[in-house]
Formats: sequence, C-alpha cells, structure tokens
Amino acid sequence: MNFDYSDEQQQLADSLQKYLASNYGFEQRKAILNSATGQSDAVWNTFAEMGLTSIALPEADGGFGGGAVDLLAAMEACGEALVVEPLLDNVGLAGRLLSRCGSAAQRSAWLPGLIDGSVKLAFAGLEPGRRYELAPQTTTATQAGGGWVLNGSKSVVVGAPSASRLIVSAATAGGASLFLVDPKAAGVALNPSRTVDGLRVADVRFENVQLAADALLGEACNAQAAIDEANDFATALLCADAIGAMKSACDATLDYIKQRKQFGVAIGSFQVLQHRMVEMVICTEQARSLTIKAASTVDHAIDAAERARVVSAAKVKVADAARQVSQEAVQLHGGMGMTEELKVSHTFRRLTMAQQRFGDADHHLERFAALT
Repeated sequence: MNFDYSDEQQQLADSLQKYLASNYGFEQRKAILNSATGQSDAVWNTFAEMGLTSIALPEADGGFGGGAVDLLAAMEACGEALVVEPLLDNVGLAGRLLSRCGSAAQRSAWLPGLIDGSVKLAFAGLEPGRRYELAPQTTTATQAGGGWVLNGSKSVVVGAPSASRLIVSAATAGGASLFLVDPKAAGVALNPSRTVDGLRVADVRFENVQLAADALLGEACNAQAAIDEANDFATALLCADAIGAMKSACDATLDYIKQRKQFGVAIGSFQVLQHRMVEMVICTEQARSLTIKAASTVDHAIDAAERARVVSAAKVKVADAARQVSQEAVQLHGGMGMTEELKVSHTFRRLTMAQQRFGDADHHLERFAALT
C-alpha cells in the first residue's frame, strides 16, 4: 500500500504545522493549559476554519466526506505540538456517532455547529470499574411517559467540561442505546479534572435525568456496532497523534545529544547513544506504517472483525513504541528530562496517556488473539 500522504493531505498538515508553530509554541501551550477552561477558543475556531472539524463528516451534512486517512497528517501535527483541544473526541467519537446514528433533525441541529466551531460534543462511554468495556451496563435508560429516564455514571469523559452536548451510551431493554444529553440538565453532575497530559475531563453522574423522546440517537437497543466502529476510528487517530508526539521526542532528543557535552565532546558522538537514537526512530516509523494501515482499514474494512484486528495490531505496536521512545527520550536528556521547563517531559506524559486510551497493549493483544 502507499504510505505517502496525498498532496491535499500534506498541504493541510503543512498549513496546520505553520499555524501551530506560530500560535501553539511551548510557552503558549502552557498558558492555555493554565487558563480557566484549559482550552483556547481561538485555536478551536481556527481548526474549524481549516476544515479539521468537517473533514470526516458526510458531504450531505456539510462535511467533506473524508475518512481516517484524511486526518492522519493533521493528527500527527497535533500530537507533535501536544494540542489539548479535544479535536479527536469531537471528530473521531462524538461527531462520528452523531453523523452515523442521528436522525436528519438531530444532524441538522448539531453538526453545523460542530463544523463551524460553535458546538463541542463529548462521548460518555466508559463506566467506573469496567476499564475498556464499551458495552454499557451500569448506566441505564428506561422508557417513561413517552421519554426516557437516565441513571448511572461515566468515567473520564474527555471534553465534557466544555461540551454543548454529551452523547451517552446506556443499557436499554435489549441492547445499547445512545442519547443526546444536555450537561446542564437537572440530574446531571460533572466532576471535572485534568489528565496527566493536560486534557480536561469529567466524571459524569446521571440521577433520574428526564429525556425527551427525541434525545434517543438512532434506534433503541441497536447502537453497539456504531460505538465499536467509532472507537476503532478514534483509536486510529490517537495512534497518529502518538506518532507526532514520538517524532517530537526524537527531534528534541537528537538536538539535545548534539549539544550536550561530556569529556569535552558532544554525547551524540558516543556510538551507544547513536544506536539508541536509531532504535527510537525505527520504532516511530514502524508504528507510523501500522497506523496508516489501521486508518485505511477503518475506512475500507470488509467487516468489523477485520477492522478490529488491524486496529488492535496497530495499537499494540504504537503503545510499545510510545513506551520505548518516551522513556529513551527522558533518559537521554538525563535529570532535565522530567522537568516542567522541557517540552520532552510533557511529551512523555502525552505518550504515557496514549498507551492507555482506548485500551492498553494487553487489552488489544487479547482482542487481536481472539480475532485471529
């Protein structure tokens, strides 16, 4: 298969890289992290103007009808700059579920806002104590009075503190269903926090939340396949984000060992360190190849089993590469590698989180084995 990006994909990535280089430097990023919301509205609006929020949406809904492959180069650029705005969660999870499951009225109500940047969405899927299990169990929705009553809890919902609407998975009689929920509705309680790499998240509690009939997204009891597909789509994008972070770690480490001197010479002249740098680059490139394969499979898979198997293979490789590259980067920087003042320490945190999100290596090894 062709591992080169198309001209259009590369042009988008180049434009995004130029913008981030000018407006999302390390110090600028720290200011965004320390702001009240932990995000920048100006950056988010620029992403929308560039078309990042609409690339993967259907043309019928105002998008460009692209897929995961069309977003890979842009996600790499976001990973390299350590962007904290929840682009992946809006485009790869919540937006994808809404575009695939929503009625015409629901899509027309919310997708234009997602496209122009005025609306943010968040997918509330994971439940306390159930790790990476996507099938809802402890969060339930029951029919009452022509509508629904929602109860339960969701954990670590990325982007929830700033979301206009939550897309919540819940167990209903006969299977999983999805609901559009106003985070400010009566009975919804958010406990916001921040992940180790700076993303704003929240644990969400639903207590007898009254939902109208039109809050149901798609058909009742028939959402699990769409949830699984969106999760695999988002996993491919996360892998691309991790590739960008790994590239940043490799570049920063190479620059450091060229400048840092010991015994009167740059430590980069020591052969053992050169070998370690080469291993970092090889790990990154191998992970990139599998990520492109995963994205292509997500876009064109024959069936769900093939898609899941290839995505799991990529996630295992990316998780292993992220661990090796991030740890080597810190070690080759010495004690400075863990200081707040160096970007490489923040890159280490980003890659640590990338290893865990959407399933760690052990989880995906088990899934791969089950599908092989």
